[in-house]
Amino acid sequence: MSDARVVTLGCRLNAFESEVMRAAAREAGLADTVIVNTCAVTAEAERQSRQTIRRLRRQQPGSTIIVTGCAAQVNPGGFASMPEVDRVVGNAEKLRPSALAGANGEAMTWSDITAAGETAGRMIGGLQGRTRAYLQVQQGCDHRCTFCIIPLARGPSRSLPVHGIIEQARHLTANGYREVVLTGVDISSYGADLPGRPTLGGLAASLLARVGEIKRLRFSSLDPAAMDTALIELLAEDGRLMPHLHLSLQAFDDVILKRMKRRHRRADMEKLCQTVRQARPDVVFGADLIAGFPTETEAMFKNTLSAVGDLGLTYLHVFPFSPRPGTPAQRMPRIPGDVRKRRAARLRAAGEAALTRFLAARIGETAEVLVEKERFGHSRRFAPVRLGFDAAPGSIVDVRVESAAAGHLFGSKPGTGKP
Repeated sequence: MSDARVVTLGCRLNAFESEVMRAAAREAGLADTVIVNTCAVTAEAERQSRQTIRRLRRQQPGSTIIVTGCAAQVNPGGFASMPEVDRVVGNAEKLRPSALAGANGEAMTWSDITAAGETAGRMIGGLQGRTRAYLQVQQGCDHRCTFCIIPLARGPSRSLPVHGIIEQARHLTANGYREVVLTGVDISSYGADLPGRPTLGGLAASLLARVGEIKRLRFSSLDPAAMDTALIELLAEDGRLMPHLHLSLQAFDDVILKRMKRRHRRADMEKLCQTVRQARPDVVFGADLIAGFPTETEAMFKNTLSAVGDLGLTYLHVFPFSPRPGTPAQRMPRIPGDVRKRRAARLRAAGEAALTRFLAARIGETAEVLVEKERFGHSRRFAPVRLGFDAAPGSIVDVRVESAAAGHLFGSKPGTGKP
């Protein structure tokens, strides 16, 4: 008999929740069980979830397969009808041992998450196979971007109290984690539902002040429409906050942004990036971009393409538009699929060129690297670095950058001039 296996697809929040489910499955006494924590951000993500379930059934024909996560939340019947699936558990229930165990004997334990209330904090000791700790600070989203299914999968925005987040951070650092990533669905809206309305910047400042063991602090994706002043001030004042921000940009054309129902415009992004760079000159930006949103003309697409140079973006996550049932964008005039794919490829090529330039400019520098696995880690600015020497996973080491190729930096021990 083996412990339950948890397979994680999708975002950092899923990775955090998978650790909670791992402990919940152990508490429920589950054995010979596979829990698949699915993603629904795009149609491709849902397809991959189904593909993963079928593969797992072939690999473990005698195991119980439980499917949960965002794809299962928005389409529970579809997953319950798969012959490979034994049980479907909704997002609101998946962290409870009794729900995972199927205590009521039901094949589906699911509820409407849009009515969810308070988010209870769950303590984890670490993340299996990871040296960077993800720490949930928030859940759900109150905004209704026309392309996005996630509010229907995660429910309304609910924030965890500051004291609970600090307690979890202390627990993680006591277990050896030196870098913490604050994660959630819409972390830029953190605190709007709490007494006193604390902000994400204020939370980060409290963490760094009260948990001195945190050596490096990062954020997951940020909504540029809700970047608070305290966060920018903290970037300028505390070097433990990493100079790398990933922005949920999506487009750089005002008409498309309006049709997406985003809360920022092109000029807002230009001003924000300028303000952040003034506060922290070494900052690098990543961004999520959607190619081929409904009604997007070639001129509109070129505006988004120009964001790579105009905003100085370094890391891109590019998605061809994916119509999701239940979203307003699904009903809008659609761009042909081949056009969407070509535009996504052009965006990715621009991103790869920007990353290549950034990495080439690092040659000769000394980078501080968090070692994540054998001879590999990330720098403070999130550049992937391959080490020419051995270092313990979880340690932070200085690396002399000797070369750059294939999207990575390569380095040696400072002072040696060789691996």
